[in-house]
Amino acid sequence: MDSKRLEDFRKKLEVRRRNLTETVTRTRGEGRTVIEDHPQDVADLATSYQAKEFLFSTSTQERRNLQMVEEALHRINEGVYGECVSCGREINAKRLEAVPWARYCIECQEKIEQGVLQDQSKTTDEAGETHNEAV
Repeated sequence: MDSKRLEDFRKKLEVRRRNLTETVTRTRGEGRTVIEDHPQDVADLATSYQAKEFLFSTSTQERRNLQMVEEALHRINEGVYGECVSCGREINAKRLEAVPWARYCIECQEKIEQGVLQDQSKTTDEAGETHNEAV
């Protein structure tokens, strides 16, 4: 991949990282304040807990996305950005345009989704649960 195109991807990823970092920070703060309003009745309390759970699940997905963006930036620094982490082939430029943090070529991604190939990127969330990060 030529250096100008690589720099364009780096800029896109850095903007995405900045936006996700801000969102994760804001969502984390909102989740902490949801119940602090001291609802008066059971329905209000249930609504507050539901809102907090929604914010937590949203925050978890955003943290996973942030991790994938950071890994893509690391691959740029290592000189392997745009290569499938499974088979080593080049990832299609259109795929990278759509999903700049993509780790797999289309063929390997399809195999992962079919369960034929195991995703090599597992993360652990704050609850200690392991998740696959197929993109």
